Formats: sequence, structure tokens, C-alpha cells
Amino acid sequence: MSQRKIIHIDADCFYAAVEMRDNPELRDIPLAIGGSATSRGVIATANYIAREYGVRSAMSSAHAVRLCPHIVIIPGNRQKYREVSQQMHRIFGEYTRLIEPLSLDEAYLDVTDVTLCRGSATLMAQEIRQKIMDTTGITVSAGIAANKFLAKVASDWNKPNGQFVVPPSEQDAFVKNIPIKRIWGIGKVGQEKLHKLGVKTCGDLQQIELASLIQLFGRFAYRLSQLAFGVDDRDVQMNRVRKSFSVEHTYEKDLDSVDACLKQVPKLIEALTHRMADKKFTHPPSKFYVKVKFDNFQQTTVEKAYQKGQEYAFFIMLIKEAISRQNRPVRLLGLGYRLKSNDSMQLRLPFE
Repeated sequence: MSQRKIIHIDADCFYAAVEMRDNPELRDIPLAIGGSATSRGVIATANYIAREYGVRSAMSSAHAVRLCPHIVIIPGNRQKYREVSQQMHRIFGEYTRLIEPLSLDEAYLDVTDVTLCRGSATLMAQEIRQKIMDTTGITVSAGIAANKFLAKVASDWNKPNGQFVVPPSEQDAFVKNIPIKRIWGIGKVGQEKLHKLGVKTCGDLQQIELASLIQLFGRFAYRLSQLAFGVDDRDVQMNRVRKSFSVEHTYEKDLDSVDACLKQVPKLIEALTHRMADKKFTHPPSKFYVKVKFDNFQQTTVEKAYQKGQEYAFFIMLIKEAISRQNRPVRLLGLGYRLKSNDSMQLRLPFE
């Protein structure tokens, strides 16, 4: 059986890179793509100059301005970014048909049996990156490894405009130095739990008994222990199954009561129904869930088993439960469905 060769391609500050390509005046200043700082806007991405000031994606635009008062925030152009993404994917297709898109600017490529470039995944990644630069005018970074987890981690190792290879002979040493925040599925709460055990890297995590992990993470513990050793058997999936479907809205003024939040539910359900109308799903809903972000930017999610025809009642119930956890004004509401799947290793993509 051939040793798998996976390439993970990730564009460097994609939206911002496209805008800097098209407008040279934006290249040497702090730049972000997002909503207005005066209307509850959120940053989608920022260039590397802005990131030096601490500006990050998913941050409120107002906070970004506080960190970097001279930052330029523009709304962006989704159609233009799609066109660049299509150019990138046509280049991917010159090397393999086994392509798993993760977003407009990110994808896994399985090149295990590809004979181009003498079969070298490293050389293929170099060629792909150069072709993307020549064709689109933006840079991408690449990670090359024997599985998806390690390839994704590696693509971030030499950003921007770089690549990193994890040879099988060096995999064990590489894994030990991976920070736990790089493990998919480990959020801030999970990191805090592990930090209390003295765990900061995968090497530290390898020393923790599975029984202890089960107490902290339940069913996810076994998968977590596998990733700690760099084990990831997921295939590159050409037809990636959606794991959730949802909508969310950030309000210009905080919703200062439960009733004010509940009045938004019909509009959100209508938006969700409209968004799902032209979609085909291979898996039915398994759960209702809601997301609430409070005025202090802390957020919580609640979910319950799905029951057909009970959407309104369940979303009302879940929003009440979520708000009761802090009883603070609310800046964002989201609701949607988890979808059934037999692939337990597929990444959860809430609020795609």
C-alpha cells in the first residue's frame, strides 16, 4: 500500500490579498475585509500588517479600530473572490481529481498516486504555488504530509508564501511540538482543561491516560488521543458532506431582553428556510441548535434532538436556555440544524 501524500493549500490572507493585488495603494497599510466599525461589523480577514497590531478574523471591526486606529476596512467583493478561487481549483485539477475544498481559498489534495514531478508531493506543491501566483497574482502556502491533520498544521508553519514538509521519518518528532490549539475540535474551553493538566503540546498530551481524557472530553477523547500521536485516517473527500446548516445575525443595537431576542426568531427561521430552499442534503437533520453571543463577546451554543415540525417551539426554548446562562444583552443570534452523518471524523462546520 502506497504511503499517502496529502497537500494542504491555504491562501495567505485571501480576501485582503486579492484587494491588495487590485489596488497597490492598499499593499503597505493595515487592511481588513469586513463590516463597518460603526455598525457592528466583523472582520473576515486582515493582511499581515494589520495582524501585527493584533487584528484577527471574527473580531469586531470596532475592536480592530481600537487596536489599529489607522486600519482601512473595506467590505470586499465575494464574486471576485469566487473567481480567484475557481482559478485556483482549476490548477489543483491539473494534478489530481482527489480535491476536498474547505473554503474558497483552502483545500486538501491527495496526490498519492500522481506521477507528475517524479511523484514528489513537495515538487507538486511548489509548482502549484507558482502557478497560482502567476495566474491569480496572490500567494498561497502549502503543507505536505501523510495525512490531513499534519498537512493542515504544516501549511501554517512557514506562512506567508511558504511550504513545509513532514516526512514520515520525522513525523513523530514533528507531532510532539504541535501546540494543542492546532488540534481541530479543541477550543478555548478545551485548551483550558488541558492546561490545568500541564498539557500545551501534543507531546504533553501523549502522556495523559485515555481514562483522564474521557472524563474531560467524553466520546471525543479517543479521537483526541489519536491526533496527539499524529494518527488521522480520514480520506480526502471530493463530495464533502455538510455537517450543519444555519444563519446568524449581528444586531446594530444589543437586544436587551429575552422578549427582544424571541421577536427575532421568525425572521431567522425565514432566512434559514430561504437559504436551505435550493439545497440538496444527503443527511437529514439530527439536532436543533442556537448560538448566542453576548455584549461581552462571550458566546454559548445549545442543541437538542430534532423533531420534525417543531422548529419554532424548539428554537424559542433553546434561545431562552442560552440567554439564561448569562442574562446579558445579546449582540448576535444564530440558529440552525446539525445534520446526521456516519463520518465521525469529519470536521464540524457550525455556521458555514
